[in-house]
Amino acid sequence: MTILGLPPSLYPKSPAHFDIEKVIRPNILALHPYRCARDDYSEGILLDANENALGHSIPSSSTQKATQSEPELAPELQSTLSLDLHRYPSPTHDPIKSRLAELRGIPGPEFVFLGVGSDEVIDLLMRVCVAPEREKILITPPTYGMYAVCAQVNDVGIVKVPLELSGNNGEGGEHGRFSVRIEEVKKAVDADPTIKLIFLCSPGNPTGTLVPLSTVRSLLEYENFKGIVVVDEAYIDFAGSEASAVSLVKEYANLCVMQTLSKSFGLAAIRLGIALAHPALIQILMNTKAPYNISTPTASLALSALSPSAVDAMRDKVATLVASRGQLLAKLTELAPLGLGAAVGGNDANFVMVPVLEKSGNGRPDNARAQAIYKRLAEEEGVVVRYRGGEPGCAGCLRITVGSAEENEVLLSRLGELLRKV
Repeated sequence: MTILGLPPSLYPKSPAHFDIEKVIRPNILALHPYRCARDDYSEGILLDANENALGHSIPSSSTQKATQSEPELAPELQSTLSLDLHRYPSPTHDPIKSRLAELRGIPGPEFVFLGVGSDEVIDLLMRVCVAPEREKILITPPTYGMYAVCAQVNDVGIVKVPLELSGNNGEGGEHGRFSVRIEEVKKAVDADPTIKLIFLCSPGNPTGTLVPLSTVRSLLEYENFKGIVVVDEAYIDFAGSEASAVSLVKEYANLCVMQTLSKSFGLAAIRLGIALAHPALIQILMNTKAPYNISTPTASLALSALSPSAVDAMRDKVATLVASRGQLLAKLTELAPLGLGAAVGGNDANFVMVPVLEKSGNGRPDNARAQAIYKRLAEEEGVVVRYRGGEPGCAGCLRITVGSAEENEVLLSRLGELLRKV
């Protein structure tokens, strides 16, 4: 069975053990996608999509007189009113894809899919690859919670192979704390051929630990695994230019790399997720997605964010946050006498994770104390961090996003005060 819309020249050839038509569910392969009006024509007198020809009815600031019951549109949103909001958006957004392809060093837009946040990509991958009630995904806790949530929503099974939880071999890398236990993953695959997707988070959430490319390559080349390895790189720009698994996309058709504009680009509000993969998988995702999943305001902002000057600004901010991360880690160590443990994980993202220890000084993580400090920080001090003590290997841990210099100073001061009291 062929993949509708995929030229024969683009069918995957490597690795040899991977057959995408056996990974994709038969009903998805047979799907004739909805063909929307903008697939055919996008210029001229457009009377084909039953849009409102008179345009939207939101008054601009120059015509609207604000009242208490009808406040004026926020000034920062005024510019969106000049967009063609009465028209359906592009179903493909090729200019955005072309800029992403150039930025990430892949051949072209046929390697790029856009979703409503990475969560849409996660959900779509499960829907196109994993049969409900019969097949499974594999995750490596502690990890991003939406993999399990999407699996439950789609009624697919979950196989869990925890990351290495011991710090005996240091942090991260191939064998340190929060590294992927490759041999255990392979054993799980051998024991259960219904596993269709392996999800790796790199850098991990909540671990902040990068997955080495050698680990990713080892799973991609494992002949007993016939499915797709999904590498979630939401935080990759904080980990260094050589860290991304995107460099493997041209070589392995059984790899899907997820990225986002939410983190390094500072655009969490526009909800733009990205899949970078072989054109065969991208075509399947395009055939399955909702017709107009990316809105015109989102697309307009994303295209601006990917301009050369905006990318340069993003890299400057990333460099600032990485430097601030180092400074924050150094300052947190000064709180050790108050019962704050050394940071755990690789510290490769825009956050750090530190354990709150028992006040007795015995060095053991203390979930109850950590929860109390977390709640009092938020409710009494106005500083919100994340309690992660319930995750495997994260006992007593608080996950702290690297803030501005001023925010970090307030955090350190108020955290220190609470460690003295609680």
